[in-house]
Amino acid sequence: MCGKVRTLGPQPSNGLGVLGQNPTMATSEISAARTYALSMHGAQMYGAHPYSHHLDADAATLAPYGPEAQVIGYLHDVVEDTGATVVEVRSRFGDKVAACVELLTDEPGTNRKERKSKTYAKLAKVTGSQELALVVKVADRLSNVRACVIDGNRDLWSLYHGEHAVFKASALRHGLCDELWSELDGLLRDDKLPTVV
Repeated sequence: MCGKVRTLGPQPSNGLGVLGQNPTMATSEISAARTYALSMHGAQMYGAHPYSHHLDADAATLAPYGPEAQVIGYLHDVVEDTGATVVEVRSRFGDKVAACVELLTDEPGTNRKERKSKTYAKLAKVTGSQELALVVKVADRLSNVRACVIDGNRDLWSLYHGEHAVFKASALRHGLCDELWSELDGLLRDDKLPTVV
């Protein structure tokens, strides 16, 4: 439901984006996703930064995977963190994008551990065309960990470090986005605990 994924990695220059549109159309879809996400997230902050900082970082990380990945990257938190619904995302961006956003939305739970446990179990079952959601999930986690390192956020880095084995077991698909996993694994090595700034 999220487009063909096993051909991910840097996209060939064939004049068509992953969305099956010409590059100008893909750019306008990315812009529409960014505008919608920023309007939904409103004044939310990402640490000391406006939320756009996080969404733009995700989209930049996802650029080699094509415009559809970037669209999903901008929208990945709208259902989880705002009043947006999957139905609204579907009406604005189509079935493929909505299905991926739904997969990326944390399951309900009384605490982070319960929510993540349910969400990781859901991600572990993803196969085939919906694997694009996994690329976005890894890019999002990588952006979060990069921010921890840059900002010296030891507590949040330690949280991601502690979750990494279970997260990786649920989301890793060999050959899908190995370079993202390689960087994430490197940033979460025990000797990479950020220094406090």
